[in-house]
Amino acid sequence: MHTFSEAALPDLLDAGLDCIEHGTGLSTDLLNKMASVGTALVPTMINIETFGDIADKAQQKFPAYADHMRRLRDGFPAVVAAAYEAGVQIFAGTDAGGGIAHGLIGQEIQRLHAAGMSAVDALAAGSWRARDWLGLPGLVEGGLADLVVYDTDPRQDLGVLATPSRIILRGRVIA
Repeated sequence: MHTFSEAALPDLLDAGLDCIEHGTGLSTDLLNKMASVGTALVPTMINIETFGDIADKAQQKFPAYADHMRRLRDGFPAVVAAAYEAGVQIFAGTDAGGGIAHGLIGQEIQRLHAAGMSAVDALAAGSWRARDWLGLPGLVEGGLADLVVYDTDPRQDLGVLATPSRIILRGRVIA
């Protein structure tokens, strides 16, 4: 469920939601509930970073709203860190296609790491663990053969995510 609403989160969790995209306004008690019932989080940290620009445009007419947006943005890395510590499954996503450009998943993974996830867990959040959660097979004979190849091990340096040496999609080399 895509939601920026703070008030809707408790009811959504009570309804048995399997995943929350964005999740601004999550509190510690909600994070513990998410972890216990298995609700995943896709925090879209790149998207949340745009809240400052939104606030700037709204400042003149809606100053309270603008202040609220800035508080959500500024506190969000701590929310992601607390979700990780609580054991919430976290997956990488950018919400690209509207105000966010496509092709930024590597940056999102780096932000997850900066928020406190281990490099391996952040990488898994945007690759094999996310694929497994979605019910898609990994690298198996007859599988989809979606691969991204890097010159160095991204588990050692997430910075290489910006410069793949090869991209294979459905068994076809596309870059």
